[in-house]
Amino acid sequence: MAFESLTDKLQNVFKKLRSKGRLTEEDVKIALKEVKMALLEADVNFRVVKQFTKSVQERAVGQDVMNGLNPGQMVIKIVNEELVNLMGSETTDLPLKPGNDITVLMMAGLQGAGKTTTVAKLAGKLKSKGKRPLLVACDVYRPAAITQLQVNGEKQGVEVFSMGDKQNPVDIAKAAIEHAKANLQNVVLIDTAGRLHVDEDMMQELADIKANVNVDCTILTVDAMTGQDAVNVAKTFAEKVGIDGVILTKMDGDTRGGAALSIKAVTGKPILFVGMGEKLSDLEQFYPERMASRILGMGDVMSLIEKAEAALDQDQAAEMQKKLKKMDFDFNDYLTSMEQMNKMGGIGSVLNMLPGVGSKMKDLEGMIDENTPCNPISMYGIAKDALRRSMIIFCEQKQCKLQWLRGYYILGDDLKNHSIFTKLLQAGAEGKKTFPFTTGKTKYDFITVDELADQIAHAVAQNEVCGIINCCSGKPVTLAERVELFIEEHNLDIKLDYGAFPDRPYDSPVIYGDASKIQQIMNHSK
Repeated sequence: MAFESLTDKLQNVFKKLRSKGRLTEEDVKIALKEVKMALLEADVNFRVVKQFTKSVQERAVGQDVMNGLNPGQMVIKIVNEELVNLMGSETTDLPLKPGNDITVLMMAGLQGAGKTTTVAKLAGKLKSKGKRPLLVACDVYRPAAITQLQVNGEKQGVEVFSMGDKQNPVDIAKAAIEHAKANLQNVVLIDTAGRLHVDEDMMQELADIKANVNVDCTILTVDAMTGQDAVNVAKTFAEKVGIDGVILTKMDGDTRGGAALSIKAVTGKPILFVGMGEKLSDLEQFYPERMASRILGMGDVMSLIEKAEAALDQDQAAEMQKKLKKMDFDFNDYLTSMEQMNKMGGIGSVLNMLPGVGSKMKDLEGMIDENTPCNPISMYGIAKDALRRSMIIFCEQKQCKLQWLRGYYILGDDLKNHSIFTKLLQAGAEGKKTFPFTTGKTKYDFITVDELADQIAHAVAQNEVCGIINCCSGKPVTLAERVELFIEEHNLDIKLDYGAFPDRPYDSPVIYGDASKIQQIMNHSK
């Protein structure tokens, strides 16, 4: 999910602020320090982060905030407003000419950024709004580039103009304009050649096209997942060729969001659209206020409504509503509803746009209770599961009660075990300043050895609550958050090198225990 990592970190910061009745200037400074670190870890440009936190602090330490009834909420409001300002306070539309007047859009970008796919997505979006687009194949260098554009154009129902790979791109562009005039097409989208990196030949070719064709808007396509590299590419193109806007691709795979938050501030050029998936329909207009809302975990209801209006068949939806009222909903109707949901990006995409729901639903999927199926994949796990099953049978035969206590991620005696915390202490003792780390996004249920001992003591001292009992906190916390806290608690002068190791593919995104039983036991004993 876009901005997932940043959203999680900011929500933790704001949770602390909301828990305080009154805020001091020091509280704000500490919170903004955490915000600053979260933004830097999200690969936001350093100068942008510095200016952003300065602006927030100047507004947040004012009398209206400090003396307000809900100062924590006021600070969050300020952060939201400054995020909107950072990304461009207003949505920028394409400069489309009215009627039959031809609008020429030139697409630029490096190879691998998704330029050719994006130009087809954009053509489809323009067609749905009543425009008559023409795709122009000016990438005569990359093998199969013309074929790729033709295939995508056919899927979108948009004509592709091509003169093969032996002609000069400038001549192709000029001929395409004449073709559009003759066929009453009013938007021409020129797919130019990319390179593996910025070079003079590419820049010159773009300049030549602009010199010979009246280009109304030059759009740069950049890969959001490249972070600051995307920002640097955008800055170079803006300086050498001149661009009017940016399309960020692969936003659905970018959990950090540094490019989206930096491009406008660094280049002065707005983000026009964002690519949110591989399908040709997965191109969304960029709304700064909606994106800020998503980043802060407040959802994006307006985008959800627009998606629903575009994807759902109104007549079909009305018929489905009638069937539900009459309790006449069968399996075929269920399949139809699931098909409509998939058109909107799937249930996960929908939930992520609902305020406060997306992250909770994701966490809920990782909650383990006593009925959660056990599927061990190691000899250790198989042996433990076999022992549990045999004890259940034994206790049933002997007519006695069984307590099976499950401990989760236990902290304590860190110098004596083999956990990541042990390795951190060892690295600190050896004078190391950096520690190779994963993304740290995986969530676990952490419990200290003292808390575990206390829960075990209370559990075995009673016999009312039995069966499988989770000895846990019941709260999923990211590995990154807990490790950063551990570093702080132990005053370690060490920085985590995020992404040095890949996340383990077999790890679940969230693992935590249902703490209802142990909480019942602990509350009863008080």
